[in-house]
Parts: sequence; structure tokens; C-alpha cells
Amino acid sequence: MKIAVACDHGGLRLKNVLIDEMKKQGYEVVDYGTYTEDSCDYPDYASKAAKAVASGECEKGVVVCGTGIGVSITCNKVDGIRCALCHDVFSAKATRAHNDTNMIAMGQRVIGEGLAVEILNAWLHTDFEGGRHVKRIEKMMALEKE
Repeated sequence: MKIAVACDHGGLRLKNVLIDEMKKQGYEVVDYGTYTEDSCDYPDYASKAAKAVASGECEKGVVVCGTGIGVSITCNKVDGIRCALCHDVFSAKATRAHNDTNMIAMGQRVIGEGLAVEILNAWLHTDFEGGRHVKRIEKMMALEKE
């Protein structure tokens, strides 16, 4: 599986930890930046990762900023993206199982590296349940066409 990743300066360290974890598990990672802690604008990077997921170039995406809020909002502006901001394992599992999210966002200033890796793994290894959740996702995604 190919996974898009991106961050701003406030998420660089955590992004690199998550990349290392994904590579250890055999995932192919495409890093859309940023690559330094120099101040930058999160939409410039998060949007690249989201567009890669929306186009099918990558199957899933992981984005990080200081809080995770800005990158998650940015990604959700891209047609076809369902990005969830998760800072706990339960939410990461639930958003995959019920919302079939294709991107996850986290905040480097909010959670530690160990918890972030647990959240990532819960999200990556939880399958979509389908069933009653399908019609809800269809209704949600139809809003993009209004």
C-alpha cells in the first residue's frame, strides 16, 4: 500500500517518526514535505497529500501539524477525502470502521510519539465495516456535489 504523508514545520518530527513506522511495516511512503522546521504554510503540503489520495496515486494519507486541526481541515476541502483528526486509539479505530476514512491527521504538540504510533497502527489495521455505514458515507460525500 502506498501512503501519502505531509506536515508543516510544527509536525516535522512526528511525521518522520510515523514514516519510519510505516516503512518498518513495509508500506511505500510518498513524502510531500515539508522537510525542515522553517516556518511554512500547512495547506501547501497537506493539499498535495490529499490530492494524491483523491487521485488514487496513494491509497491513504497521514498528515501532521502542531494541532492536526489545520491539516485536517485542508485535506477535507479536497473532493473525495475523508480525513479524521485523531488523538486517541478508539477514535482511530472507529473512524476507519464507521467512516472509511482515507486520511488521518495528528498534532505533534498534542500527543507524544508513542501514542501517535499506536493511533497510526490502529487506523492502518482497522477495516471498514460497511453495512449500515455505507449509506451514511454516501450522504456525507454527496454534500461535495451540492
